[in-house]
Amino acid sequence: MDATIKATSDLLLLRGAAPVSPFGLIARGRSDIDRLKTAIESFGYYQSTVVIKINGMLVSNPSLGDILTALPAGDDAQVSISFRLGPLYHLGRIDIDGEMADALRASLGLTTGQPAVADMVLAGGARLLSTLQEQGYAFAKVDTPVAFESADEPVLDVRFHVVTGPKVNVGAIHVEGLKRVHESLLRKRLTLHTGDPYRPFLIERARNDLLALGVFSQVSLQIGTTVDETGGVPITFKIRERLGHAIAVTAALSSDLGGSGGVTWTDRNVFGGAQQLSVAASVINVGGSDTTGVGYDTSVKYLTPDVGHRDQSLQFAVTALKQSLQAYDQTAKSASATITRKISAVWSASVGSSVIDEQIIQDNETLFYILLAMPVGIAYDSTNLPNPLEDPRHGIRAALSLTPTLAIGHPNATFLISQIRASTYFDLNELLATGPGRTVLAGRALVGLAKGAGETSLPPDQRFYGGGSGTIRGYKYQSVGPQFPDRSGPIGGTAIEVGSLELRQRFLTNFGAAFFADAGQVSSSLHKSDSNEFRVGVGAGLRYYTPIGPIRLDVAIPVHRRQGDDSFEFYIGLGQAF
Repeated sequence: MDATIKATSDLLLLRGAAPVSPFGLIARGRSDIDRLKTAIESFGYYQSTVVIKINGMLVSNPSLGDILTALPAGDDAQVSISFRLGPLYHLGRIDIDGEMADALRASLGLTTGQPAVADMVLAGGARLLSTLQEQGYAFAKVDTPVAFESADEPVLDVRFHVVTGPKVNVGAIHVEGLKRVHESLLRKRLTLHTGDPYRPFLIERARNDLLALGVFSQVSLQIGTTVDETGGVPITFKIRERLGHAIAVTAALSSDLGGSGGVTWTDRNVFGGAQQLSVAASVINVGGSDTTGVGYDTSVKYLTPDVGHRDQSLQFAVTALKQSLQAYDQTAKSASATITRKISAVWSASVGSSVIDEQIIQDNETLFYILLAMPVGIAYDSTNLPNPLEDPRHGIRAALSLTPTLAIGHPNATFLISQIRASTYFDLNELLATGPGRTVLAGRALVGLAKGAGETSLPPDQRFYGGGSGTIRGYKYQSVGPQFPDRSGPIGGTAIEVGSLELRQRFLTNFGAAFFADAGQVSSSLHKSDSNEFRVGVGAGLRYYTPIGPIRLDVAIPVHRRQGDDSFEFYIGLGQAF
């Protein structure tokens, strides 16, 4: 109530931004009395009184204007606002004027004896209307409630007038605004059909589902006001298509991997069926303490939605990669095909196949491989965010992947790489009495294991490495794990275990900070624990929140610093670390 009153008073809100003449100040005070009384009554205090004084005199005093005008130039007027709340009113009888089932009446959610707060009463009416519509009464009306004050006690009797109207189904479905996208795609995609029960929840879900195609900037609904020739309510989806092509520019910088930058060109709707073609090219490893040369990362991807089944997409990709790292130098070309199936709102699964032709140089030895892999994965995401760069406040993200691989090289090897990644987010607003999303505790875990090949027979790029922004911040990229005997570089391991904890705090409007700790190890077995190889990194960072996600700057230090480790590492990027 205090916050509402302060937000209602013009005297308070405009005292520094819009100073006025003495008579203007008096007029502002007099109008404040009505506004503040209305605000207090909305909380159930219907016998309240608002008293406003300027320089100790009531704003209703007819001589106040002359007295203020006579003040010396530059003097500020002293304004005081005081309240006498009176008794808190409660609800008495609650009547609904209209024919409906008792179960529908219960959705009003109001009970005799509760405080007569206006918002709660109005919300009850809105809740009743929503329930009626979800039951198929598309033309139901719930009028603004009428309140009757008791003459003997602070009690309000409330009456709602309700007209349910007929119970109807979904009528004809129309689509307007399409230009390049074929209407047949939308008709195939729609989860809503003529003759279905009328339910606003299902209609809204169908609208969001069309937006998820990625080719529309806006999908709005127009609901008919009368029954059409089908006997149902006509529904029109009004479409606005996104621009057919898009160009995105990316950049990142860290002390271990150096700088990177790239451009991605996308055609969002190649043949009218929401097919997406993306061509990307990036320069990577520009400088950095853990790189030995500039590299590149290029790709061409083509994605077709709803292949063979709704919510099932097929993606073909061709990539070329070159990177020069302390662990190894790699030049690779790959081709892959992946089918992804959305199982539910939170579950998805994928299966694919890929072939990689690569050359790797490690410890002055040149190795050639052809890798034939069939990755299988399942993912869970309850954060309910359409954009992965957005700041998660609650929920869980988890993924399990299994990648059986045949490596043809020197030596040949057959192995299975399994990984489990999980991150979770807790909004601490109720615990700390802060605003929603202002204080978030985030945690992540990574467990990986390669079976069927040892460290030496496993291709170097298929081994696990720790260190860097994706695992243990504060240590150089890929520097955590087994080393060559002369410590000339990391060998990599067949198992990894990593965990992180991060506290994210927003302040002001667009700024924030983070405090984090990462810990883990890379070894030859998940059951092998070596305290000498276990590494911990701690640090802090700043965030600047933009409409497309937070810009992140993190600085981390290694707790167990070894010979060759830097005293700190920094990371700059778009989006949270996880």
